[in-house]
Amino acid sequence: MMRGEYEEALVRDARLVILKALAAQTDGRLNEAILERELDRFGHRRSREWVRTQLLKLAELGAVTVMEAGTVMVASITRLGLAHCERREVVDGIARPSPEY
Repeated sequence: MMRGEYEEALVRDARLVILKALAAQTDGRLNEAILERELDRFGHRRSREWVRTQLLKLAELGAVTVMEAGTVMVASITRLGLAHCERREVVDGIARPSPEY
């Protein structure tokens, strides 16, 4: 895998980690600080600004909505984002979840 492809694979995986974290919440929402820690737990040690960029990209893809609560971004999973996590839809730019057997 070439460097650019590797970086893209990491970004796609990180976006899936974000979606799965949101899907696991009763209300489907988390703030950027918690998402940053969740990404770190899965080996994606990135800056808060990088997390914000990914949230905005996920919003552009229709997988989340983003609102500002003071100085913090809060992401909410959409039906499309949830369908992607459940393998009922495919959203380009986000890694496919593994089948759960």
